[in-house]
Amino acid sequence: MDELKDAVKRKMSFWQTLRAVFWSFIGLRKGAEHERDMARLNPLHVIIAGLLGAALFIAALIVIVRMVVG
Repeated sequence: MDELKDAVKRKMSFWQTLRAVFWSFIGLRKGAEHERDMARLNPLHVIIAGLLGAALFIAALIVIVRMVVG
C-alpha cells in the first residue's frame, strides 16, 4: 500500500505525462526515455491521460468515417 502512495507522489507533471502517453500510443519511444519516464510517472495521471487519448482516438475515427461515408 505504501508503494501506491509513493507512486502517486511522483513529480512528473500532467502535461509531461500526456506527452509520454501520446508517444506510447504512437509507439515511438526510446528505451532510455521509457525507463526514465516509468520511474517518474504518476499512475493516476497515466490513467487519466490514457482515457483522454482513447477518447480522442475514437472521436477522430468517428469523424473520419463520417467524412468518408457521408
